[in-house]
Amino acid sequence: MNRRENLLSLLKRQGYDEVPVEFLLCPDLEKLFRKKTDYIGNYMEYFNMPWKYVDDMKLIDNDTDKYLKYFDSLKPGSKIDYWGVGHEPGSEAAKHMTYMRNPLKQITSMEELENYPFPDFSSANNDHQKKQVEQIREAGLAAVGNMQMTIWEASWYIRGMEELMMDMMFEDEKAVYLLDKISEINLIRAKSFVNAGVDILFIGDDIGMQRSIMMSEDLYVTWLKPRLKNLISEVKKINKDLIVFYHSCGFITPFIPHLIDAGVDVLNPIQPECMDFKDIHSEFGDKLSFHGTIGTQSTMPFGTPEDVRKEVFRNLEIAGDKGGLLVAPTHLLEPEVPWENIIAYVQACKDFLK
Repeated sequence: MNRRENLLSLLKRQGYDEVPVEFLLCPDLEKLFRKKTDYIGNYMEYFNMPWKYVDDMKLIDNDTDKYLKYFDSLKPGSKIDYWGVGHEPGSEAAKHMTYMRNPLKQITSMEELENYPFPDFSSANNDHQKKQVEQIREAGLAAVGNMQMTIWEASWYIRGMEELMMDMMFEDEKAVYLLDKISEINLIRAKSFVNAGVDILFIGDDIGMQRSIMMSEDLYVTWLKPRLKNLISEVKKINKDLIVFYHSCGFITPFIPHLIDAGVDVLNPIQPECMDFKDIHSEFGDKLSFHGTIGTQSTMPFGTPEDVRKEVFRNLEIAGDKGGLLVAPTHLLEPEVPWENIIAYVQACKDFLK
């Protein structure tokens, strides 16, 4: 099997020939990678990762100046994304992180919401996507459409979390309109990826916190689950073999049955600081595959290389011979992660089946 075939077989719990390697590096660690390896290409290529991302649709109108009127002021160096969300520069210690500013935080009427200039993906360009999928497949890799922050996060980034929560709890029509609008826009993006032939669609919304779910189960089932289920149903009508990844940080155990019912195939990242993989796999491993499980709040930054190796082996042994686990760090690797731990993770993946 090539790397694509091996990954898909693993995710479908049909066995695997090798343990894939997958992780993301922050800018500081990417610089360290180049210093350590002298490799000028992409680190995903260097470490033989099994997939590659397909570029999103390209908006024809991507002028974000139209959103400036929604902010009293933004710090120098700020950027506005295509949703109209302002991103002010972060701290010196974490330059890749930003302070988020919500453009519709102060609105009080439906008219203000209806007049908001949402991005128009109905006329966006997607000519590049099929070609990219073909090139990725020719390289023996899986093609991934990545559109996390799919419904809940994209919506609250625009409205503000507290404001949108209150809208939902009071059954305000503004919540209905905004969540429907975001779902409609992102279904266009999702269909474009799937029509281009991606093997994996990576969606998700953070719905958990460190020790608890972010909202009540009733609120989730009423407002978010139906919209997620509809999006997944629509893209699987195009390709029934599509593998849907879903990302949520934090503790989300009560939501997992709902995610399975909505059509999620692979759950990411199973933070060990929030949920125990052995327990989660025991309860859901016959219905769901997993991606992650190696803690980026614990083992990767603060463990020894031997700790990293033991955790990789432990979790792969829990998953068993059929697979069902793309073992990986649970989030972006930050500057405090030692290079030796990254190499220990890679080597553990190589050694597991020997």
